[in-house]
Amino acid sequence: MADALSQHQIDELFESLNNKDDDDESDVRKKEKRIKNYNFKMPQKFTKEDLKLIRDIYEQYSRLIASYITGITRLYCHAKVLHVEEQKYYEFNNSLEDYVMMGVVGLHFENSDIMDAECTIQFSNAITFSLIDRLMGGPGNAFELSRDFTEIEVSVIRTILEKMAVFLQEAWSGYIEISPTLSRIETNARLTKSIAPDEVIVIATLEIELNKRKSLMTISIPAINMEEIMTNFSQRYTSEASRRVVDDEKRQEQRSSIMKGVKSSKLTMTTVLAETQIDLSDILSLRINDIIPLDVPITQNAKVKINNVQWFTAKPGISNNKKAIKIIDICNNNER
Repeated sequence: MADALSQHQIDELFESLNNKDDDDESDVRKKEKRIKNYNFKMPQKFTKEDLKLIRDIYEQYSRLIASYITGITRLYCHAKVLHVEEQKYYEFNNSLEDYVMMGVVGLHFENSDIMDAECTIQFSNAITFSLIDRLMGGPGNAFELSRDFTEIEVSVIRTILEKMAVFLQEAWSGYIEISPTLSRIETNARLTKSIAPDEVIVIATLEIELNKRKSLMTISIPAINMEEIMTNFSQRYTSEASRRVVDDEKRQEQRSSIMKGVKSSKLTMTTVLAETQIDLSDILSLRINDIIPLDVPITQNAKVKINNVQWFTAKPGISNNKKAIKIIDICNNNER
């Protein structure tokens, strides 16, 4: 008959079973963390590297508009990029207020392979009314008003949007040549028909801090046009990389050709055993068998000069019954 388990052994058995269940649950949780949801209705068109590149472009753009707003308002303005993402246009449009200041910018590309596009620059009402208040002589306070804009307010913002459209050209100049122009201004987000509702757009959200008040600004470009831009840039980058390889090969050939020509040049080599100074009267009185004392020991090496510039040190001697020197050291640039 088997021995009966003690109460201590029973407790240890239950404890081991509970620990095993906990380990199994932790393994399941770890596996669940590795699983990432994927939206098959709207597959991602851009890689993380593409979005990072776009973000870098808008980082430069944010610095330009921050300097511009600081200049026209005489108030400290700071701008930074919060995030760059892909989104359906109707989702972006539904998140806007009914009345917003939105500039539609026409983008004309120098490359004929890229279709012309429209980009939208949208201000939140807080920054819109803050700019209007400041430019009309006020302190630049932000107002959260939900109403349509007057013709004077639209005229004031139009000047700012025209300048911001020009900054797009400067921000993109390192990647692609574009000619942006402000086409029109929309003040009702629900009536804007520049982009189809189901179309995917690339949105850059910028945070503008003006007069100690933070507000948002967005820049959106259709994804189909952004894909063409990124494809063109990738092709240009690849061609430039291959061109650099070819240029390096040509540069190496030119270097070899130059060195070959230089090697055949004739230079004057002079060996200086020692140098001393004597008076002119002593030189005039010199005779055969006179001895001139030198200020250097006999063990000192000779100087070898090329075109009056010292390059080597050497020891004098005899080779094949002829006077010769033996190079023993190369002078560095400081000694020359």
